[in-house]
Amino acid sequence: MILFGPVGVGKSHVAQALGHLAIRRGADVRFTKTSKALADLAGGHADHTWARRLREYARPSLLILDDFAMRELTAPQADDLYELISERATGGASMVLTSNRQPADWYPLFPNPVVAESLLDRLINSSHQVFMNGPSYRPKKRPGRAATTPAKPSE
Repeated sequence: MILFGPVGVGKSHVAQALGHLAIRRGADVRFTKTSKALADLAGGHADHTWARRLREYARPSLLILDDFAMRELTAPQADDLYELISERATGGASMVLTSNRQPADWYPLFPNPVVAESLLDRLINSSHQVFMNGPSYRPKKRPGRAATTPAKPSE
């Protein structure tokens, strides 16, 4: 499942609620920011624990990757993400992704178009996509908005 839409509409909240429901039904769930998962896998390359770390992300019946496609990926990050998605797809494991970008906008974030096409084909064409729109639940924190209500001028 792919939950996408603007900042503050509740994508992460809905993803966490889905994870909570899955846990209540006996599933093993892991929730993480995509950037943290990629940093963890990168650390595995450095200390030779990459395969073990990959298995840890592939193991849960539901993996929730929050803030997917936030920024451009390096080639090693794209390769790690490809391996993770492929491993989970092979095992038939479920995923929930949250993103501020619509899936069609993810392709340019990958340095290798072949890796992008293969990975995103697995994700996009086999997923339910939910566009979430509406007012931000964090209006005071949203960029471009005043943090406080302006005071009325005194007469």
